[in-house]
Amino acid sequence: MKKCLFMLATLFLVACGNRKTEESATTNGDGLSGQIQMSGAFALYPMAVRWAEEFKKLHPDVKIDISGGGAGKGMTDALSGTVDIGMVSREVYPEELKNGAFAIATVKDAVVITINAANPHMQDIKTVGITREKAMRLWNEEIKTWGQLLDKDIKSSVHVFTRSDACGAAETFAAWMGRKQENLKATAVFGDPGVAASVQKDKISVGFNNIAYAYDQQTKKPYEGMAILPIDVNGNGKVDPEEDFYDNTADLIKAIDEGRFPSPPARYLYLVTKGKPTRPVVVEFLKFIVTEGQQYANETGYIALSEEQMKTEQEKLN
Repeated sequence: MKKCLFMLATLFLVACGNRKTEESATTNGDGLSGQIQMSGAFALYPMAVRWAEEFKKLHPDVKIDISGGGAGKGMTDALSGTVDIGMVSREVYPEELKNGAFAIATVKDAVVITINAANPHMQDIKTVGITREKAMRLWNEEIKTWGQLLDKDIKSSVHVFTRSDACGAAETFAAWMGRKQENLKATAVFGDPGVAASVQKDKISVGFNNIAYAYDQQTKKPYEGMAILPIDVNGNGKVDPEEDFYDNTADLIKAIDEGRFPSPPARYLYLVTKGKPTRPVVVEFLKFIVTEGQQYANETGYIALSEEQMKTEQEKLN
């Protein structure tokens, strides 16, 4: 529902509290105590909130402040020491690793192409879908109408949105087309909630969103006013049965897990610290995420790590 999406849009504005200069972050009879500050990718925000809620049930004396702002902000904040943990929804660049970025893979997610649910050409959209080549042309301002996109005699314009903030969603989506975020030509809107709201308001629009901002995690269906433009993966000009899995998050997650949805725009989401973390409260929180915390991934709209990758991430923290 729009109300749920509005709540997501406002949650990320929560400001970080003042960081404690001294804290008790040791293990005692009551568990851990201390404060953790996080910022970054909108894609990881809902999952991070859930992990924080569950972790605080185990350790009531731990305070976790989380704010959004995009993957670029998360990486910058982490490397500058502004926050303890940055949320990053793209691969970590070699230069960031050289500058001290220590990354932990947490869950897998995907970027989907979003459209308005009241689009007048919905039947053709569901039948034809969009190929990678047409997506490249659409986000390069070469395709101007829905007719050009669907190979139909349709004159109505297509309004295209992209992200204005440095973010993993746009970088990952552009990578699917062999490009960079700055190469995407379209009307730029800030944040995942901003793109989703723009698509909801415009019947002939198209954008892209992370799963958590395209699907209502209560109903597991696309948010009210939104629908998903299916990808014609094999490029045969139609959406085959094995490519039709966007009705709910369960089907989409299964398709991503089985490799039927392309990667990118499916990708791993990371938590990043400046150097290997040493503060007990941060280390224990990260360990929780790659162990017990994985049980909350699917129900929150993400894909949990494999057993093998869970072990790999745990070994990084030991």
